[in-house]
Amino acid sequence: MKVLLIGSGGREHALAWKIAQSPLLEEFYAAPGNPGIADHATLVSLDVEDHAAVIAFAKEKAIDFVIIGPEAPLVAGLADDLRAAGIATFGPSKAAAQLEGSKGFTKDLCARYDIPTGAYQRFKAAEPARQYVHEQGAPIVIKADGLAAGKGVTVAMTEAEALAAIDDCFDGAFGAAGAEVVVEAFLDGEEASFFCLSDGKTALALATAQDHKRVGDGDTGPNTGGMGAYSPAPVMTPAMVERTMKEIIEPTISGMAKDGNPFSGVFFAGLMITAKGPELIEYNVRFGDPECQVLMMRLKSDLLPILYATATGTLDKVEAEWRDDAALTVVLASKGYPGAYDKNTPIAHIPDASEEAKVFHAGTALKDGKLVATGGRVLNVTAFGKNVTEAQARAYALTDKVEWENGFCRRDIGWQAVAREKA
Repeated sequence: MKVLLIGSGGREHALAWKIAQSPLLEEFYAAPGNPGIADHATLVSLDVEDHAAVIAFAKEKAIDFVIIGPEAPLVAGLADDLRAAGIATFGPSKAAAQLEGSKGFTKDLCARYDIPTGAYQRFKAAEPARQYVHEQGAPIVIKADGLAAGKGVTVAMTEAEALAAIDDCFDGAFGAAGAEVVVEAFLDGEEASFFCLSDGKTALALATAQDHKRVGDGDTGPNTGGMGAYSPAPVMTPAMVERTMKEIIEPTISGMAKDGNPFSGVFFAGLMITAKGPELIEYNVRFGDPECQVLMMRLKSDLLPILYATATGTLDKVEAEWRDDAALTVVLASKGYPGAYDKNTPIAHIPDASEEAKVFHAGTALKDGKLVATGGRVLNVTAFGKNVTEAQARAYALTDKVEWENGFCRRDIGWQAVAREKA
């Protein structure tokens, strides 16, 4: 099979590493990729916003299958255009990608189909949103409606914080993404990430993970795209997974189909496990970053036929087998992230991978033959262990071998699971 992977982050490096292990793979391209992905695939300097150029390349190379990694090309309708050109594609349609592209769209879907989630209101102007916050009080959650690279959500513990977040959105801090704002009830519990594939009719549960959104140790500081993750998430017991499938995933699949937007791709459900059970915080329509890194480390099955079955409506014919071990990833980020940070800082050394640990590239590039950091989140140091405690120790041991002066990381990834294991 000839495969093209779209994307350039840590998620795509993890996907490329796993896809490259498939005996079905004949030729493998990635656009635009990164220096880590270059170890597994031929990099192509395509502008992925130019759908015609992507289609032309796919036709020229007789690509059998395109896998779209990030959310922006999905929300822009790249999957629709590829499929219209007769190319099998992993990823939802533009209409179905609204599950991530619009927080309000998802909340309205939940309301229509009785999917458990926090109470909410949608606003297109600041003053009514501010009034609603005064009525509801804090804590309360403010979300930019559109795509904001994981940074458009404020969990406001005070009314003043909530009002400032509303002003940020309407003053253009998140561009067009903040033109509409969703204000929703604060859910109290433990967060978890649940991943499930759908071909529009069949659902295949994958695995669970737990992400660490805030930039600082002890879950302090502003939200980020994710500073680390581990899998499996202990809070997601088999009973909780079953409830999530029945109460959240299955009604979403049937609801999307009923509304004329059948969903094909991966559901990444951000959940809050409350006293009442699982409640939906938000949907993403692609693998999580950095959750994908720990999922790919734990997946025993060949990924390629599973993704292809999702894209071609044959998901009922495949299964996914997982390692029982835990995996944990630590994000090394540029100093200053998620605010302003220096770009093109040199990375002097990345330690070699072993069977138990690997460094995935996220925001890196080669400049004059030297590896440099180009993004906010730059490297994902990922390791296995018989439990989270062991995986954490291995990941930090490898992290400490990375030589990059401008890098920093949280030192407590996995703290909730480690505390459970020690109890």
